[in-house]
Amino acid sequence: MPLHDHFHPPWSVQRPWEGFHSAWATAIAFHLNSGLLPGDYFAMPLLEVGGRIEVDGGTFQEAEGAGDASGGEGTAAWAPPRPTLTIPLEAAATDAFEVQVLRNLGGPQLRAAIELVSPANKDRAGSRRVFAAKCAGYLRRRVAVMVIDVVTARLANLHAELLRALDRAEESSWESPSRLYAVSYRGVLEADPPRLEAWPEVLAVGSTLPVLPLWLEPDLSVRLPLEESYAVTCGSLRMRG
Repeated sequence: MPLHDHFHPPWSVQRPWEGFHSAWATAIAFHLNSGLLPGDYFAMPLLEVGGRIEVDGGTFQEAEGAGDASGGEGTAAWAPPRPTLTIPLEAAATDAFEVQVLRNLGGPQLRAAIELVSPANKDRAGSRRVFAAKCAGYLRRRVAVMVIDVVTARLANLHAELLRALDRAEESSWESPSRLYAVSYRGVLEADPPRLEAWPEVLAVGSTLPVLPLWLEPDLSVRLPLEESYAVTCGSLRMRG
């Protein structure tokens, strides 16, 4: 199944990328859980678009009114002074189309994260820094990371952004000629000195997807053939041609 361009017509209209990314994350998790992962590991998709959290205002007001009716004393409102400093702050998108791989060790422990890049992750400088900081934070906590970028509508290099977040900007020379790529990362923090290891693969519209190592432990990885989950996703959404 060749890689489609999900961010330009016809597929951007017929199968919006948000739905495709959601389906692909689910397919990757299903594929991992269907025999690729050892028995004490499991994968779960985690989806969040724009960091939206909705509060049911009507329910809150009902609960507040019920408290007053019960005869309880109200809490006096306090008006703080005006802020001493007001600093402009750029809002950053927090899209997350992620597959988390966890291990049961007296409770689930995160071992790897697979990130499907969204256009919002690449749109603004602040959004790129937020995405890179999340990945860098995982790596510093010994959580392996895989980044899959098939976004054709934005051209930012999130691999270079991640290296800047790890204070390794001087090592950011690699860039996919197609601007699309998949990279598997792991932090080898026990080494002297500690190091980041990466397995980059160039992606291109019309080409098949590669096999990448997904690291679960310092001495344990599994093969993740992206082509299989991608083909299943396209088939489930009836994307032919």
